[in-house]
Amino acid sequence: MAKKAKKTKKKASKKKAKKAAKKSKAPKAKKESKAAKAGGAPRDIKVVNIVVSSSLEHDIPLEKMAATLSNTEYNPEQFPGLVIRIKEPKTSALIFSSGKIVCTGARSMDKVKEAIKKIIKSLEKINVKITIEPEIKIQNIVAAGSVGMDLNLNTLAMKLDNTEYEPEQFPGLVYKLPGEKATFLLFSNGKIVCTGTKSESEVHEVVEKLIENLKKVR
Repeated sequence: MAKKAKKTKKKASKKKAKKAAKKSKAPKAKKESKAAKAGGAPRDIKVVNIVVSSSLEHDIPLEKMAATLSNTEYNPEQFPGLVIRIKEPKTSALIFSSGKIVCTGARSMDKVKEAIKKIIKSLEKINVKITIEPEIKIQNIVAAGSVGMDLNLNTLAMKLDNTEYEPEQFPGLVYKLPGEKATFLLFSNGKIVCTGTKSESEVHEVVEKLIENLKKVR
C-alpha cells in the first residue's frame, strides 16, 4: 500500500511539473506582417485632404452672401470667387456666381458631403434654395505617412528619374512616379506626402509602387 501511495504521489508531482513548464514557456511570436518581411515598419498612410469640385446649378448672389454670412470672404477686385469657411467638418470652399464650387480640407467623402450640405443650408438664409443633389468630382487627394525606412535623398536624386532635389532650399525630394499621375514628397526619415490621386485605393497602389522603386536603389 505504501509503495502504491508513493507511485501516485510521483505521478501527481510529474503532472504539476509539466503544467508549470507549459506556463513558463514564452508565448509564440506572432507572424510577421508583410511590411516587416519587406524590411520596413508597417506603413500608416492617411488621407489628409480631399479637393473636390461640384455645381449647385443655381446662380449665387455673392455680394448678398458676403453681407449676410459672417464666415465668408469676398474681394471681387482680386478674385471672382467667394470663400466660405465651415467649422465642422473643418473645410473651406470657393463659390462662384455661376454656382460652381471647389471644396477643400475634408479627410473623407462623408465629410465632403457634410460640408456641401452645410453650404446649401447657409444659402437658405439668403433665400437661395438648392433642390438638386450636387454631383461631386474628386480633383485631388493628398495623403501623408511613412514608407517605414530611412531614405538617402542624395542617392535617390542620382538614381531615380523624374526627381527634383535642392536641399539648400527645401529638405524634401520631389518624385514624379513614372506612368502615374501621383507625385511624392520624400523626406530622409521615411515620411512622405502623396498628391495627384483621385481615390484612396489609388493612394495605396501608388505607395506600393513607390516602395518597390525605392528598394531597387537604396
